[in-house]
Amino acid sequence: MEDSRPRFLDDVTVELVKHSASDSDVLWAARVSTAGEQSIEEINKDPERSKGLINFLMRDRHGTPFEHNSMTFLVKAPIFVFREFQRHRVGWSYNEESGRYRELQPDFYIPGPERKLVQEGRPGKYVFVDGTEKQHKIAVEVMESAYRSSYEAYREMLEAGIAREVARAVLPVGLFSSMYATCNARSLMHFLSLRTKSEQAKVPSFPQREIEMVAERMEAAWAGLMPLTHAAFVANGRVAP
Repeated sequence: MEDSRPRFLDDVTVELVKHSASDSDVLWAARVSTAGEQSIEEINKDPERSKGLINFLMRDRHGTPFEHNSMTFLVKAPIFVFREFQRHRVGWSYNEESGRYRELQPDFYIPGPERKLVQEGRPGKYVFVDGTEKQHKIAVEVMESAYRSSYEAYREMLEAGIAREVARAVLPVGLFSSMYATCNARSLMHFLSLRTKSEQAKVPSFPQREIEMVAERMEAAWAGLMPLTHAAFVANGRVAP
């Protein structure tokens, strides 16, 4: 039997579980427009030309060549992250674990000591700043207490024979869930442009830190698969083509 004692986590996990994604996919898709079908060997003959073509496509926002690839990530994060995540619909496919069909495990999110806790300013024009040690202590203690109470209520209903799909209603959005998320490079770039904060971005973005943590790990994995495409994305202001 799995341990039913709550676990409190301050980080997310992202695993690249499978992919068919390389810079060659972009070049192959782009060159069919002018040269017809070409082999990957032909495409890879001139690295500098390949780098220049990818940069041209990114700079002038010729987006479709960046769609001919696929990456599937296994993401484990709080439910509130997934609710934000699934606002990204074009070029994404999701399958999340179901509280109807399995007993949900007691993994809950708490902010780490580096998480900025205090919002200053009005909606649309605010910043987050560090909280005090006391504020962090209060946040962690209150969250842990609420999580324990909600999970005890959940287990009580399950043990009374109440259906999982009913009992789960007492669980908070700080509960960890897991999902497979599949995308192509173009849809990932659009996600990154909104869900990361970077001084290199032409258009500023102000993501919630927890989804940015997911985005940062996805970006690192993608950069390893498609280094020329990633470099062109950064060099052109982190604007999706």
